[in-house]
Amino acid sequence: MRKRLLAGLALVGALALATAGCSGSSSSGDSTAGASGGSAKQLTVGFAQTGSESGWRAANTQSMKDAFSEKNGFKLIFNAADNKQEAQIAAVRSFINQGVDAIVIAPITVDGWDDVLKEAKDAGIPVVLEDRTINVSDKSLYASWIGDDFEKEGETAGAWAKQTFTGATNMVVLEGTTGSAPAIDRATGFAKGMGSAPITTLDSQTGNFTRADGKTVMEGFLQKYGKTINVLFAQNDDMGLGALDAITAAGLVPGKDIQIVSIDATHDGLQALSDGKFNFVVECNPLLGDQVAQLVKKVVAGDPVEKAYTATDQSFTQAQATAALPDRKY
Repeated sequence: MRKRLLAGLALVGALALATAGCSGSSSSGDSTAGASGGSAKQLTVGFAQTGSESGWRAANTQSMKDAFSEKNGFKLIFNAADNKQEAQIAAVRSFINQGVDAIVIAPITVDGWDDVLKEAKDAGIPVVLEDRTINVSDKSLYASWIGDDFEKEGETAGAWAKQTFTGATNMVVLEGTTGSAPAIDRATGFAKGMGSAPITTLDSQTGNFTRADGKTVMEGFLQKYGKTINVLFAQNDDMGLGALDAITAAGLVPGKDIQIVSIDATHDGLQALSDGKFNFVVECNPLLGDQVAQLVKKVVAGDPVEKAYTATDQSFTQAQATAALPDRKY
């Protein structure tokens, strides 16, 4: 899959300019990035983002805005749905009514997309999925997807847990947004990577990928299970970072009394790992804008594309996090 990604995007890169982004944030609602006018070849693209729930999402949004800039041949209509499925679908319908050239969606959940994607197809507007995947009855309703391998991320985290905990171990899990692709796939991957390790899951609840909810849910875990918790699997850094406050307030030492494995590898997550508060972090690359912009140009031009492109991720130990921090882009 990675070879096809490199080959396909390298070809497009020779034809179109794009820039990579770094961190930033945006509130929900419609706004336009880039002024009207420009060359006749300028493409109007509607981007339906999930919201601004995490540092990862902020970096992803900025990467998209940077790549879909006027100088790169785009007019971007941006909407962040505040993690509300109905608001995101309404945004997509608004893009259709405005007659955009293409629509990019980072779907909040995997289900519920058939009707609005059929509307886009009937209007002759191609749809590209970014970051998250969906379940649809007809895969021709979208042109392509580009993002990270969530299941592999979970599997890498689970394999670390299996290698680290060889005796009886109690674990709690902070899940992502219920029904979202990363929450589903990371759970599946973690179970696969953990295999038959002697790890008992005491509890697993959603923290909605946010620090605030991660802290609240972890407080509940600690009240219920106390010092019997040995390890926390946080499906993203922000929930893990929120859990740090709860663990510390309970008089425990994060990274020692309760070991923490997380996914995303944001700057704050790697800092926590470098400081010994996290124990292992798996990367989920948010800087997808450059590749998505190139893919959209190819789709609009009617050029053949792969159905899926997967970004490259890595994982970090404490020493690796310390080494990576000075040059971390998000």
